[in-house]
Amino acid sequence: MNAAPKKKLIETSLPLEAINFAAAREKKSIRKGLPLMVHLYWARRPISVARAVLFAQLVDDPASRPEEFPTVDAQDAERARLHRLLERLIIWENSNDDALLAQARAEIRKSNDGKLPSVLDPFAGGGAIPLEAQRLGLEAHASDLNPVAVLINKALIEIPPTFAGRPPVHPGAAGTRNAWGRSEGLAEDVRAYGNWMRDQAERTIGHLYPKVTGPDGTQHTVIAWIWARTVNSPNPANPIEVPLVRSWWLNKKKGSEAWIEARVVGRKIHYEVHNDANGPKGDDDGTIKHGKGARSVADGTPFTYDYVREAGKRGELGAHLIAVVAEGARGRLYLSPTAEQAAAAAVDRPDSSIDADVPTNPRWFSPPAYGLTKFSDLFTNRQLVALTTLSDLVADAREKVRDDALAAGLPKGDRLENGGTGAEAYADAVATYLALAVSRETNASSSSCGWDSSLQKIRNVFSRQAIPMAWDYAEANVFSTWSGGFITQIDGMADAIDRLPAGRRSTARQADASTRDYSGAVISTDPPYYDNIGYSDLSDFFYVWLRRSLSTIHSKTVGTMLTPKFEELVANPYRHDGKAGAEKFFIEGFNSVFARVREGADPNVPLTVYYAYKQQEANAEGTSSTGWHTLLDGLIDSGWEITATWPMRTEMSGRLIGSNANALASSIVLACRPRPSDAPTTTRRAFVAALKAELPEALRTLMQGAIAPVDLAQAAIGPGISVFSRYSRVREADGSDMSVKDALLLVNATLDEVIGEQESDFDPDTRFAVKWYRQYGWTQENSGIADQLARSSDTSIGALERGGIFEAKGGKARLLSPTQLEGAWDVSADERVSVWEATVRLAAVMAKHGADQVASLLPSVQTRVNLDAVKELGFLLFHEAEKKRDTKDAILFNGLVSAWGDVNEQARKHAGTPRAVQQAFDFDEDGD
Repeated sequence: MNAAPKKKLIETSLPLEAINFAAAREKKSIRKGLPLMVHLYWARRPISVARAVLFAQLVDDPASRPEEFPTVDAQDAERARLHRLLERLIIWENSNDDALLAQARAEIRKSNDGKLPSVLDPFAGGGAIPLEAQRLGLEAHASDLNPVAVLINKALIEIPPTFAGRPPVHPGAAGTRNAWGRSEGLAEDVRAYGNWMRDQAERTIGHLYPKVTGPDGTQHTVIAWIWARTVNSPNPANPIEVPLVRSWWLNKKKGSEAWIEARVVGRKIHYEVHNDANGPKGDDDGTIKHGKGARSVADGTPFTYDYVREAGKRGELGAHLIAVVAEGARGRLYLSPTAEQAAAAAVDRPDSSIDADVPTNPRWFSPPAYGLTKFSDLFTNRQLVALTTLSDLVADAREKVRDDALAAGLPKGDRLENGGTGAEAYADAVATYLALAVSRETNASSSSCGWDSSLQKIRNVFSRQAIPMAWDYAEANVFSTWSGGFITQIDGMADAIDRLPAGRRSTARQADASTRDYSGAVISTDPPYYDNIGYSDLSDFFYVWLRRSLSTIHSKTVGTMLTPKFEELVANPYRHDGKAGAEKFFIEGFNSVFARVREGADPNVPLTVYYAYKQQEANAEGTSSTGWHTLLDGLIDSGWEITATWPMRTEMSGRLIGSNANALASSIVLACRPRPSDAPTTTRRAFVAALKAELPEALRTLMQGAIAPVDLAQAAIGPGISVFSRYSRVREADGSDMSVKDALLLVNATLDEVIGEQESDFDPDTRFAVKWYRQYGWTQENSGIADQLARSSDTSIGALERGGIFEAKGGKARLLSPTQLEGAWDVSADERVSVWEATVRLAAVMAKHGADQVASLLPSVQTRVNLDAVKELGFLLFHEAEKKRDTKDAILFNGLVSAWGDVNEQARKHAGTPRAVQQAFDFDEDGD
């Protein structure tokens, strides 16, 4: 009989707060060098999260190795050591720390019979998971149905190892350094040949991008031209071309404001830029009113969106140049448009091979409703000239790379697609990155790009996970060095290539997840989110350009006219005969994929699945919507037991997304094990009993780890749904099968009970304070009620007042609030210290003075109360505040517990001695 697989760290405990901090920092503060700079893809996981999940997925939890860690204390200590290693591993600056990565690989080998297993992501998307698998020394395999995703993954994990450690081939570069590590030589060539492309393009079409004359007569390079679409006024008495503008403001930054004035002169409109703060406000700002249509600047005549749509379908939309943004000595200059600048853009549309149809699904695509039905319609003629010029130069650059590589001594060899590694293959590799850079440029060089007046820069097409109708749009100067310039794409990409691990040889290929092979692989994946993102439709925006540039280099990957649609695992009513058909398609497809994964994947390592949990999914009853339930149902129906759920804050909270869906604010990572085919059935009563038996220990482990109270409820779903999913079915009293929805309600109810039962472990004063807080918060109530509650808690009002947490006078009584306890506190001189007082004081000090002040108090606090009890009470009080919908208190207690690990570390430095494990409570027993 085979031994049961060892439980992995991800199934027990994670330093969640550190992971979330690293993810938030990566999303908010880091751009240079991130793999996303190779190419955009939607809902990409932060590499810090992917790295953490893979490490924890592959490393044994200490409790599964009792021969090495026989006691709970030994297991806790080893778990803490692994957490510290993981916390260092996920720091951005440590991404290529060879010594640290070697430690991580050693831990993975130790837990996998001395081997580094292979990892497969069948929904590879933006490539974060395969990339981080490769960084950890694993053989990574990426597959996706979408050819854009496949090309991105080839660029991240397949091409770099093939040419790792080689010097660049462009003339004069090889001798500038003695050694070229990882993909540094490849990155250097991408920079060099990207600059060559830019220079060649400027020689050919640079005259289309003239400089602009400033107020003092000096010449300035243009950053962007601001245009407004126009439509003929519906008023026959005043038939002017009406500009369609959301806002006349160009810059709202205080002290450097700029705005556009539109003046009607006869039947013409003159646009003048003013550099002051006297611009329009309210209804006077712009001509487009969200949800209300538009109005004429000439006479205020209103008209509807339907009027504009019909005009667009007749080809009657025009465009006016309304402003020019240029490079100034100390920032941006905002200038009035000129006839010369407008004339420079008046070029013929080039012969184009990107005249594919834009999908008409209005959820993700607005332009077709206004007559912009081809992808080429989403660009100005000048943009099409620039992009086709750059796309054509990819082939020229490839020939130049090949010739330079041959001159540098590389053998000719076979093409990259056929497994070559010589000059031909290297030329294909560099050309792949250059084509991706051209594709990236389309995201900043489209008439769907807006101008962000707050950030003073071009807003890319995919600021939303959709292509909106841009009324006023920003046309970037592809030859500038600012946002939207082609060279910024090259530099950003080269910086990212520089930091790629270029580790073990790995693969990226196009494959349908429902039919591909999974034999022996460890699976970590981020599947589609039900109906949230239309990957194939959206990616056609890029694919038409990639196919144009790479059809002779990656002929197998870009062989179709557009990306595969029907097989894509997205619940798209537009494509699958309505909502019911879409749901049926998704559920059947999802179940098929994960049933196939179960048949072939490595049985010794849990499956990990990411789910982007939308804030919108919680409804008034506290249950969640289709996507979350469908995921859980699909995994359970496919034969999986869910063993852990970890909430990860991985998405930008301010990111825009289309109407009808919130931005993805966080993810849940699930760990899953194959459920035995002969798994038993059980009853509702037995299921609840099992929950009550197992959740307390699971919560203890969770709370001892670095998890914030705000994440506890979602993390507790894991051990709760694990109990549910280990059975083949759970029978209700009427004989029907319990649904996932009802199981989650029971898990949450049991969680409430388990957290509430912690009260019995606290001292009498704390038990009283918890009960009072639950009922009355910080408000005053009758002192008679306080006396009764105190007696039932084995304390007294006098004792509570001496303890400094309560006051009773004039027949009224109340808990002292955090603001009353945030002042100076001499713990050693305090007559009576309860866990309540310590927790509330520390939370208040944290909120007002920060972690350093709390850390300075902990050495003396731990001589009076058990610090673990303080942390547990912090969890409990957050839970109570959340139930009361008291946001202020929830933030207060979450803040203390979230920083608990860092504060303790600082406290140990303050004290100069190891933290005590246990301290006795200090209470007198007089009960007066």
